[in-house]
Formats: sequence, C-alpha cells, structure tokens
Amino acid sequence: MAKIKPSKGSPYARILGVGGYRPVRVVPNEVILETIDSSDEWIRSRSGIETRHWANDEETVAAMSVEASGKAIADAGITAEQIGAVVVSTVSHFKQTPAVATEIADKLGTNKAAAFDISAGCAGFGYGLTLAKGMVVEGSAEYVLVIGVERLSDLTDLEDRATAFLFGDGAGAVVVGPSKEPAIGPTVWGSEGDKSETIKQTVPWTDYRDGEVAKFPAITQEGQAVFRWAVFEMAKVAKEALDAAGITADELDVFIPHQANERIIDSMVKTLKLPASVMVARDVRTTGNTSAASIPLAMERLLATGEAKSGDTALVIGFGAGLVYAATVVTLP
Repeated sequence: MAKIKPSKGSPYARILGVGGYRPVRVVPNEVILETIDSSDEWIRSRSGIETRHWANDEETVAAMSVEASGKAIADAGITAEQIGAVVVSTVSHFKQTPAVATEIADKLGTNKAAAFDISAGCAGFGYGLTLAKGMVVEGSAEYVLVIGVERLSDLTDLEDRATAFLFGDGAGAVVVGPSKEPAIGPTVWGSEGDKSETIKQTVPWTDYRDGEVAKFPAITQEGQAVFRWAVFEMAKVAKEALDAAGITADELDVFIPHQANERIIDSMVKTLKLPASVMVARDVRTTGNTSAASIPLAMERLLATGEAKSGDTALVIGFGAGLVYAATVVTLP
C-alpha cells in the first residue's frame, strides 16, 4: 500500500497584515429618522450607533474588498502573487455564482490563487480566519487572504424600526501567513440552528421573483432574543476561547467583539470581568453593524489610531445569523 507524502506547512500561523475600506458616504441617524418613528437619542441609547457608511454604485462588494485587501497585503509586506488562497465571507453578494472571491483574486493580481466564498454571517471572519490558519499550517497555501465584506444597505428595510438604524457597509481584510510561534489560538465555534428564526432574511429570493411578495427581501431580527443570547451565551464562548489559548482576562490587551451593538459589548465586558486596562473596540459607533466586516474593520482602526499596537494579545469573537459563532485569541499584526 502506497503512503501519502505528509504536507509541509508552517508549525504555526499568524495575522501579518490588516486593511479596511469604508464607503465615502457617511449616514447620520437623522437620515434614518426620515423613514422610522424614532429619535437620535433612542438609537444611540439602544445601539451606540451615531453614523454608518453606505456604499454607492461603484463601491461594490468586489471593489471594496480589493481596496481593503490591497492595504492588508502591503501591511503584510508581501505581494499579491504570493497569496495562495482568497477566502471571502459575505451575505450581500447577490450573484449566486461565480464566487466573488475569484473576481477579487484576479483583480488583485494573484497567481491563480484558490478562491471561494463562505456564508457565516457575523461570525464569518472568525470562520475564514480558522480556515486560513489550517491552510497555512497544513501547507496548502503559504499566505491566505481573509476578507469580510458587506453591503448591508442593500438588505436593510428602512421602514423596520427594529433594524433600519443598525446596518452599514464596508470591507476588512487580513493576510494570514507562517509563524514560528503560536499567534492564532484554537477556535471555539459552533451553531445553534434551533434559534435560526431570531436573525434571518425576511423571505427567500424565489418569493420575490415569483411575485409572492412585493418588497425586496431584507434582514430582520428579534432584538431582545438576540441580545440575551449574545450577552449570556457568547460571554461563555469568549471565556472558552481564553481558556483554550491558555490566556486569562488579566493578560489580554485588546477585546474585539463583533460590532453589533454597544450595549452587547458593554455587557460582555462586564460578564467577562475584563480589567480597565483592556482596550475595547467600539467601532460600531461610527461604522454600524457590518456583519462579517466588523471585526477586521475594528482591528484596522485600533491599530491605525494607536489604541492597539503590534504584538498585542486580542480576543476576537463574532456571532450572528444561524445562529453561528466563532471566537479565538490572536496576536495583532
């Protein structure tokens, strides 16, 4: 019986570079209030959101991804030709096929990199990061580009008082490559499909196509149920990720949760008993909820502003529609 030759990858993997892109148009709460009965104070108190970015016609899922990826590749100090795989997490690319990752890989100038999309909602970046780590360690790619990108303005019902103010657009990207020491911890991830109705698309595309509904599909959610799940269950997952990495809350430098809602972030900080020394990402205030893009966008901003620095130890956790989740501890690039 023939023996298969073992793969030759890196002993470990790390994030080498990060980049982000936010659409030019900044949308304040006042614009949202034109279509819902609410107030700026109510929106801020319930979510922490002051503004969000909405894409124009030129700022497509692919275009935003290319911009963010170019920055991440430059930050990593490599060339596009060295990228061996491109993993894109998105729920707002409206072509079923081909994967938008293939278009991005081509526009970046990669050398025929493997390219595919994944759909894991707000946990998508964590899923992509885990896949990338596996590829680098296994040896199927030396460098992997992981992109979280959304145009959620296309899936927002501006008359839905519960969600109209939540969503924004943007793209975040990281390059994952070889490391001589552990820099991406074990991932604690999973799904709770019995709760899938709490965050969902209003109707299938086919219902709209067949004329069964007149309104274009949008994202809807049961706010209180999502809040309770995120605060109580995801705090447990975050603690599991710390334990899996052999890190205590006191040893953390940075906490980068999915930027869903500032009240959720505050509650998780309290439940995890994070010390005041831990820098907490609050990009949600000016970027809104960008689903798969929220963690890399928040990471990029913290590093750009100097609120976090290269080599810091960060806990990242994403959670959302599915319901799905993914948490891990990383060393910042």
